[in-house]
Amino acid sequence: MPHHLMNLRHVPDDEADEIRALFEEHGVPYYETPPSRWGISMGGFWVHDNDEAARARALLEQYQLQRLHDQRKAYEERQARGESVGVAAMIRRHPLRTFAALIAIVVIVGVSLLPFVRLG
Repeated sequence: MPHHLMNLRHVPDDEADEIRALFEEHGVPYYETPPSRWGISMGGFWVHDNDEAARARALLEQYQLQRLHDQRKAYEERQARGESVGVAAMIRRHPLRTFAALIAIVVIVGVSLLPFVRLG
């Protein structure tokens, strides 16, 4: 019976590539199904054998802990350099684009709520 190891929905390409390399480096016989464009099927990495599933899950757990550590360190380094990715930083870096997006949001919300406002 197949064992689902990891969902591929919203997984960055570099992470999926690293996991493929990890499985191939350790000789894990896996197969992959892609996520659907419409979000109906999740896609993922799969194995058939129970023992291989346990080994692959252990490898994935180690990999994900290391990736978490690396990504957190990279984020903290960006924060230290002043390259934050918060709302205030986006407004400072791209004020016109942010203002245009805000106007678009207000227009969309206004058009969406217009029928309800007219009922009252």
